Amino acid sequence: MALMETLIITLGVALAAALSVVLKTKLFPLDEDEEPREDVAEYIAMMVSVLYAVVLGLCLVSVWDTRASAADHAHAEASALHQTYLLADAYPPARAEPLRRAARAYATHVVEVEWPMMAERQPLDPLGWQLLDRVRRAGEAGDTDKVSEQIAAQEVLAQLGYVDDARRGREAAAQDRLSPVLWAGLLIGGVLTLAFMFLFGVRRSATHVVMVMGLAGFIAFTVLLIHQLDSPFGNALGTSPDAFVRYFA
Repeated sequence: MALMETLIITLGVALAAALSVVLKTKLFPLDEDEEPREDVAEYIAMMVSVLYAVVLGLCLVSVWDTRASAADHAHAEASALHQTYLLADAYPPARAEPLRRAARAYATHVVEVEWPMMAERQPLDPLGWQLLDRVRRAGEAGDTDKVSEQIAAQEVLAQLGYVDDARRGREAAAQDRLSPVLWAGLLIGGVLTLAFMFLFGVRRSATHVVMVMGLAGFIAFTVLLIHQLDSPFGNALGTSPDAFVRYFA
């Protein structure tokens, strides 16, 4: 709904401006010896280019921050899970191995099941949380009088708290998207910028044609870059599950 409202308001403002120009031309026509001013057109083209550069920068910052946040959450989650795996050494063998198996099962699920789903922006199933609860139950102290095991159990719960927070952040980053309003500004601004470049001076020289071609290619490259970064867990420029693979190869 926000995108439609933005497009309607933008179109309304553009039509109002066009109507104002038509009325001004009808009510106050140019004299026969008066020539239209080219500097006005050049000023408008410059302002469109500057505003579009601002929109481009805002979009790049937004998608890059989302991608960086996704990477931070993934690394923090894998690191805390690995610390939980190592803390199993403080337990007796009968309790240590279930904790290690539960941690490995959770890491495997994240890499093999959840990562492809996040790349496709699909909602994650509750199995990941169930596996995390299994790790938490395996790391409980139980009925033990050993101080070392009790301390290890407390540390396991602390590390699993970090895993929980990082997982929530990872899930939120996977569903985060660039605002439709920014996408509209990105596409409309690119079309307007190129249109003004073609309208003013394109017939003067081959150099201008080359400049327009370079600008068009650069805008297309930037838009594609933003599209790739807008998927923080995508296959091209997204965050990879290397942290989990490295710790639980």
